[in-house]
Amino acid sequence: MAPGGTGVASQLAVCAPALIVTAVAFLALATGAGMAYLPLLAVGPALAAATCRPCGVLGTGILAVTLGTALGTRGDAPAGEQAIVLSALMAVTLASSLASALRERRERILAAVRSVAEAAQHALLKPVPATVGQFQVAVRYSAAAAEARIGGDLYALLPTPYGVRMIVGDVRGKGLPAVSTAALVVGVFREAAYDEPDLLDVVARIERSLSRNLGADDFVTAVVVGHFRSGHMEVVNCGHAPPLLVRDSTVTAVEPARPAPPLGLGALTGETPSLQVLPFTDGDQLLLYTDGVTEARNERREFFPLIEGVARHASDEPSRTLAALADELLAHVGGSLHDDAALLLLRKPSTTDATPVPATNEPLLQSAAAL
Repeated sequence: MAPGGTGVASQLAVCAPALIVTAVAFLALATGAGMAYLPLLAVGPALAAATCRPCGVLGTGILAVTLGTALGTRGDAPAGEQAIVLSALMAVTLASSLASALRERRERILAAVRSVAEAAQHALLKPVPATVGQFQVAVRYSAAAAEARIGGDLYALLPTPYGVRMIVGDVRGKGLPAVSTAALVVGVFREAAYDEPDLLDVVARIERSLSRNLGADDFVTAVVVGHFRSGHMEVVNCGHAPPLLVRDSTVTAVEPARPAPPLGLGALTGETPSLQVLPFTDGDQLLLYTDGVTEARNERREFFPLIEGVARHASDEPSRTLAALADELLAHVGGSLHDDAALLLLRKPSTTDATPVPATNEPLLQSAAAL
């Protein structure tokens, strides 16, 4: 809705309680019912508790009591009955004022939480520019807890002395522990990606850090990718969903040659990740994602067909591709995702491409109040 429309709706919500009280009083006068309509005056201050500040609730209550007194004097109801109804009106007004004050306090706390969450999101999941090195890039992210802004899914992409490197991962669990683990993984990756010439050594450093900090049942699935030389891409898959390679309108899942356990479980299994090398030339695209995308279900409990969706929407502009893919995903689930979801699309532009459209780190799902 446009800002002007929002302002009008807000003003109507504030005025509605007083209008209801006035309408009840007018109806009582028009029908001559008098005391019969008097209890309905309590609707005004009760509704005002949800839309007005405490002073507005008191004002609505005073209006209701004043009109109720006027209506009572015109009727033939016993004075005791009138006093009981008017006392009830005053009690509802006081209770509604208290409820309004508590609501305002909760709204201030929520606004502070949102502010902190947005700062945390920018610190942990930094916005990705339209181009990184020689690649076009786009990112879409949504946390399952919309007000939290961030969750257990993670991504990072940065240029290093050893080429562009990126990670997309999914922490087991949800809530603050998952966010803490995601921050740990992203922090270690950003340091190791600059320091380690070998991509497997980057993964090993993350593994060592997680083994010291995670519980016995915790782990992180992840795909770590690096562009180490022209025309090739390195991929290390640690128990994560396979990346999708888009080439000449064909979408192929890059399955690991040798499956490896998720990060944090290496010491338990004794297995180490393997390195895959993919040809990656002009026009090729690589999509990294989390299971919040592929496991999204519609009302018939059908999973989202990601490969088919990528084939339908693949274009020369990653941001446009992900925008169309995100719209289809939300339509598939009926407008609300129930798990963290991340998409990161990397494209090697050809020399004939036009200037790329800027990519943004947009959420898949805007909150009801933010993916």
